[in-house]
Amino acid sequence: MGSDKQSVGLLETLKMERVRTILTHRYPYPHEHSRHAIIAVVVGCLFFISSDNMHTLIQKLDNNIKWWSMYGCLLGFFYFFSSPFIGKTIKPSYSNFSRWYIAWILVAALYHLPSFLSMGVDLRMNLSLFLTIYVSSILFLLVFHIMFLGLWYIGLVARVAGKKPEILTIIQNCAVLSIACCVFYSHCGNRAILRQKPFERRNSSWFSFWKKEERNTWVSKFIRMNELKDQVCSSWFAPVGSASDYPLLSKWVIYGELACSGSCPGSSDEISPIYSLWATFIGLYIANYVVERSSGWALTHPLSVKEYEELKKKQMKPDFLDMVPWYSGTSADLFKTAFDLLVSVTVFVGRFDMRMMQASMNKVQDGVLQGDILYDHFSEKEDLWFDFMADTGDGGNSSYTIARLLAQPSIRVNTKDSSCVLPRGDLLLIGGDLAYPNPSAFTYERRLFCPFEYALQPPPCYKVEHIAVNKPEVPCGLSELKQYDGPQCFVIPGNHDWFDGLNTFMRYICHKSWLGGWFMPQKKSYFALQLPNGWWVFGLDLALHADIDVYQFKFFVELIKDKVGENDSVIIMTHEPNWLLNCYWNDVSGRNVSHLICDYLKGRCKLRMAGDLHHYMHHSCVSSDKPVYVQHLLVNGCGGAFLHPTHVFSNFSELYGASYKCEAAYPSFEDSSRIALGNILKFRKKNWQFDFIGGIIYFVLVFSMFPQCKLDHILRDDSFSGHMRSFFSTMWDAFMYMLEHSYVSLAGAMLLLMAAITFVPPKLSRKKRVIIGILHVSAHLAAALVLMLLLELGIETCIRHKLLATSGYHTLYQWYRTVESEHFPDPTGLRVRIEQWTFGLYPACIKYLMSAFDVPEVMAVTRSNICKKGLLSLSRGGAAIYYASVFLYFWVFSTPVVSLVFGSYLYICINWLHIHFDEGFSSLRIANYKSFTRFHLKSDGDLEVFTLAVDKVPKEWKLDPEWDGEQPKQMSHLREFPSKWNAAVTQQDPISTVRIVDHFIIPRTEKT
Repeated sequence: MGSDKQSVGLLETLKMERVRTILTHRYPYPHEHSRHAIIAVVVGCLFFISSDNMHTLIQKLDNNIKWWSMYGCLLGFFYFFSSPFIGKTIKPSYSNFSRWYIAWILVAALYHLPSFLSMGVDLRMNLSLFLTIYVSSILFLLVFHIMFLGLWYIGLVARVAGKKPEILTIIQNCAVLSIACCVFYSHCGNRAILRQKPFERRNSSWFSFWKKEERNTWVSKFIRMNELKDQVCSSWFAPVGSASDYPLLSKWVIYGELACSGSCPGSSDEISPIYSLWATFIGLYIANYVVERSSGWALTHPLSVKEYEELKKKQMKPDFLDMVPWYSGTSADLFKTAFDLLVSVTVFVGRFDMRMMQASMNKVQDGVLQGDILYDHFSEKEDLWFDFMADTGDGGNSSYTIARLLAQPSIRVNTKDSSCVLPRGDLLLIGGDLAYPNPSAFTYERRLFCPFEYALQPPPCYKVEHIAVNKPEVPCGLSELKQYDGPQCFVIPGNHDWFDGLNTFMRYICHKSWLGGWFMPQKKSYFALQLPNGWWVFGLDLALHADIDVYQFKFFVELIKDKVGENDSVIIMTHEPNWLLNCYWNDVSGRNVSHLICDYLKGRCKLRMAGDLHHYMHHSCVSSDKPVYVQHLLVNGCGGAFLHPTHVFSNFSELYGASYKCEAAYPSFEDSSRIALGNILKFRKKNWQFDFIGGIIYFVLVFSMFPQCKLDHILRDDSFSGHMRSFFSTMWDAFMYMLEHSYVSLAGAMLLLMAAITFVPPKLSRKKRVIIGILHVSAHLAAALVLMLLLELGIETCIRHKLLATSGYHTLYQWYRTVESEHFPDPTGLRVRIEQWTFGLYPACIKYLMSAFDVPEVMAVTRSNICKKGLLSLSRGGAAIYYASVFLYFWVFSTPVVSLVFGSYLYICINWLHIHFDEGFSSLRIANYKSFTRFHLKSDGDLEVFTLAVDKVPKEWKLDPEWDGEQPKQMSHLREFPSKWNAAVTQQDPISTVRIVDHFIIPRTEKT
């Protein structure tokens, strides 16, 4: 016993569990790219600038409005371009690309503008130094990683080293390292012997008005940070010593610059502080990488197995997909959706109909279809709770929000006078459009099944690959469907489910038995349900025709004649709300459905409910002498898809000759109109992938107008009004040039005009569509011309002030080579040896990297050549380089503007013309305002209707501890806490925020 205790104590002392944790390879490595390094570089840069140059900036502000307006425009355009990506990472990593892209071309533009030298910052030196260190660091680390992988391959390092490094990680580390060296050089220099800077002399003129006794104020203390900065440079980052102290390194280092008054005899023997700083960072990276990949140790101490599992559980989050980006120019799903729709409309509509195939396979018994389409297992219940939702499978957060509410054993909601408890529905009816943007295995599994399975898990016997060939496949131990007391689900397809000819719907709905924990006995795409107390549900499949086919019509007619009693009540469920859409489009559709309701049901249709429109609206008939064929009309498509407006449909008032009034709308007409304003303010933030379309369109519109060589008259005017007159006169001349001489831009404008006219909904007359299309294109063309002239004026101004196009394409490299030997002495010829060893590739890489980086210089030099010799003087390669350099900047300027113009167009059309309701709200990708309808079929035959809504959908979820701690049961609907995730903020959980937005009762038909 004693030995056992001793061994336990020894293991506890040595923390063997932690050692085992370190050596196992299944735990993630925390260090790929140190965020602390970025923070340190940013803080250091701000510290140096604030301590050394803030007072200089205030003292030497340039009063020339021309340059500061150019700074303002440049920074403004770059901010609006990058604003959708600030504070978040968008996948794919367009946000990361945007940050590096912005940093590149913004710095390349800013360093040519004046006023930075007045702040004591020589951007030209910093840029050339950055690019040199950057290339050197990448080459050095690539060689290191190749050597390290070679050592791993021959077995000299541990097996965990075999994980290949991320190329992006190396690039980011090299960038941070290079920036750190440049920040140090800007404020400390490369001095081997630091000169003392007389602080008082530099600042005496600026602070001479202060009294001595006031120098101890917080402002003076802030300015005296400059002294602290000098101490940091001279003490903390001083040269590591003389090269004579390190004989082996004497030929492999860069030396510091001598700092002395007058001429300095000889050369410095001190190692460059820049070189020592670079070597320190490289050494830290290599040491950390080697230790981490060889032993498992990293910068942070690893957790124990138990601690790691607890942390992992806390960090668990559902892998929900975002809302579909309908205006994406890069989404393969959207191109597939367009292709599927084209094929479905041109090939299948009128030629092949899956509903005809289903009808040919039906079984006929006793004059009606039993088992395949008609289900009566609910008819013997005394009362029944059931739910209706539609249009799910868009964003994971919104779809799971509704699924979580549907899955709860009960929901407590507050009414005007009290609170009530609504039990979970025994039946779930889904009104179509199960996954967006197109039906596929991926969208059905990730956008539909995933949220529902998280909300209510399928039974343990469920297998994803299982195909139900003999439905209904009731759970084990039961012989018939009536014996199953769990929730069931019946679904009709929507237009999006028909894009592939109903193929995916048939595979995932009609040939599978479980949607999460909801059992699906359904075999066909349409059905009839016999409910208690003389109520029926007819689920109709409208396909892409917006109507039922003749075989479907025949089935329901025979069912009405043989089964539906004179005093029974019928609920018609379709995907499309024909009553609203026919009013909006001034059209007539669904003739067979209307024939069925008016001529066969004859007033027994108490309720028509549908989805398709992603909002909630309830209309009830107005008492009159005219016959009423439908008492209530209900639209609820808020099951997870993006929001649709309600105010566009406020004019509806009549159906089948009867008058109707709107009882409820969610969101309200006022809120709906207000939400549309988001198209102006948020279009680009929500649709950043539209950049690929909008930027290219604007560039094509002005392609033929580059360059504008005659801008003297704009720059010569003295008054603001004169500048504006000359500017718009030049803009008009450019437009006329496009009409008279351009090919590319004119063709682009004509194609855009035809697309804009086609884009206007056909509910308007052709004349109005042409007018709206012309106005739309005119706004885009005017914006593109303004941006083109602003870019050209900026370049022309810089050329006139000798800031651009001074000495050819390699200006930055040539300048750097002239000052390199002065500021970075190399008495041992290290750079010459490296050039020989790399066969000239090392300086060539730096030279062309600097030229590629300096896009404004390339653009200005080529523009000057075109203006002097003409465009034909350029080779094809030269022309391609010029237009590519122009596009890099014009794309940044144009993408925020094209989104603003297009978003304003959508806003005007929605709120003023009441058109583009689909296009104008799909752009906003609103996940909020979600709802479903819960019905209670009472024992007395009355139908009570509750519509439950959640105004704000949670974006962050966490593992529900109640669900995790509850003992699993055979069927998940028996659990008290059936859903896996709840909102990360308890107050935002749907169960806490759900409310009733509509409540009404449909009385049963009195027996005659």
